[in-house]
Order: sequence, then structure tokens, then C-alpha cells
Amino acid sequence: MSPENVSVPELPVVWRPRKGRVVAYGFAGLIIVGAVVLAIFLPPPFTVVDKVAMVLLGAAMAGVLHLLGRCRVEADETGITVVNALRVHRYEWPEVLAVTLADSEPWAKIDFADGATIGAMGLQGSEKERTVRQVRQLAALIRERGEARENGEG
Repeated sequence: MSPENVSVPELPVVWRPRKGRVVAYGFAGLIIVGAVVLAIFLPPPFTVVDKVAMVLLGAAMAGVLHLLGRCRVEADETGITVVNALRVHRYEWPEVLAVTLADSEPWAKIDFADGATIGAMGLQGSEKERTVRQVRQLAALIRERGEARENGEG
């Protein structure tokens, strides 16, 4: 499938990793269940405070995994939103120049008119064919909405 043959997806569209979400939320669930079971069966001299702390520690670890599981790239009529683990970036279409995915990179990179480049953790290189298709769809949207409108063609 060449980049020119990729159809522009209908908006709004959300791209998110499949494997990364399964792993992140799967481990988060296991950690929570494990922390609760451990808290229930902790023998004396552990107190209720210790048991609550154990569950809170498990919840904190699950929270960190949620930050990794929530990563995505959203496109709508006005622009894109890149949700990474710790930050959310919002850009209008004319600001977006290109998206690239190198074989050795963990996720795609998006270039912007102000010279900035950010990693899009929602487009993970580990999912090979799926991510290549998603990157090509985003590139088609950038060509249609970013550059064309900026040049007054849209």
C-alpha cells in the first residue's frame, strides 16, 4: 500500500495502540487485585493502616500504567490532539507539517510549523503494519487539511 493510495479517514478519528493498552491495563488490573488480596491476607503485626497503604500503593502503580495506556492521537475537523503519557498537545491543521515513523523508533514523530517535533506515543512502532497504516492515514489528513488549506487550496 503506497502512501498515495491511502484513503483519508472520516473525522473524527482516534488512533491508539492495541498491544500497549492491553499490557498496561492488564498489568494495572493484576496489580490492583494483587494488592487487595495481599492486604486481606496480611497477618499481624500488620495493621489496617498497613493494608490500606498496600492498596494505595497498588492504585498508584495502576495510575502510572493508566498514563501509558491512555496514549492516543485524535484528529477532528479543526486539528489533532496528541495524548502522551504526561502531556496533551493540541494543534490546528495548518500547524502540522508531517508525520514520520522510522523503523528503529518506538513511536511516530510529528513535525510542526514552529520547528517543534513531538513523539506521538499513540502511534507505536511495535505494532508494525497497523501503525504504518495509521501513520499513512494521518499523513493523508495532513496533506488534505494542513498543507492544502494553508496554501489556500481548501
